[in-house]
Amino acid sequence: MSHYQVGDHIFAIEATEEQLAQLPNYAPFRISTDASPLFTIRVKDEAIPSSDNWEHVYTDRSDEDMPRIEMYRLAGQWLFRVSMSREGEIVCAMRCSEDWSEVSLFMHPSYVRFAIDNAAMLVYAFATVGRKTLLFHSSVTVREGLAYMFLGHSGTGKSTHSQQWKAAFPEVELLNDDNPAVRIMDDRTVRVYGTPWSGKTPCYKASSAPVAALVQLAQAPQNSITRLRMSQAYPFILASVSGLKVLPKMMDQIYESIALLLELCPVYKLECLPNPDAARVCYEEINRE
Repeated sequence: MSHYQVGDHIFAIEATEEQLAQLPNYAPFRISTDASPLFTIRVKDEAIPSSDNWEHVYTDRSDEDMPRIEMYRLAGQWLFRVSMSREGEIVCAMRCSEDWSEVSLFMHPSYVRFAIDNAAMLVYAFATVGRKTLLFHSSVTVREGLAYMFLGHSGTGKSTHSQQWKAAFPEVELLNDDNPAVRIMDDRTVRVYGTPWSGKTPCYKASSAPVAALVQLAQAPQNSITRLRMSQAYPFILASVSGLKVLPKMMDQIYESIALLLELCPVYKLECLPNPDAARVCYEEINRE
């Protein structure tokens, strides 16, 4: 069994070394520990379970280029069945305990990395939400020890804007390009962490930085930035956070964490062109005071 630490949370994966070798993105997060993991994923050499006799809860097929996820419930357990596309065949499934601590993972042998990656990312988001941790859809850069998080719908240009920061400020580093973890600490500081999940950009860093600001991006014919009030920022943050909107308890925890996050971190809206000047405008306004 291998243990991993992401955002200071420990989880475990029980799989063959051959299967783990297909997950180089997890190597920076692998640790040796006797601590109990928050959750354990056990890869099973069994057929993918059917959904017969399970109560259907939800099917996420909102984006054509994203996996289809079917969710079911039965006697204190959850069943997720996942396809590579909106109408494709099921290639993996996970059966979870009600508190997400135990996960059995079943997969087609051709989809080992896809199955383990998706299972770990989903369960991480679900299991940590009650611990003031939010898994974001965001690209994150770090300059002078502070992190800047860029939010927006797919295709908005989050990755492109991070590259503009690197062009404008050569010392800037990319922390994560798709799914960083944000944690609100007990001392009311907010940190963003690298994770094994970074979309199409191979950026897997077991490091973190304090969050200077969150920035909602919008394409525009000019570069301009405004700070948002909490009521304006809230829907942007909610849309950027992973979670199960069909589970009231989980959503209450997400709402609570977002409300606290908005007390502690400024949020801006940047209307911008894909050029280095957009990065300069953004940085200068955030650090104007």
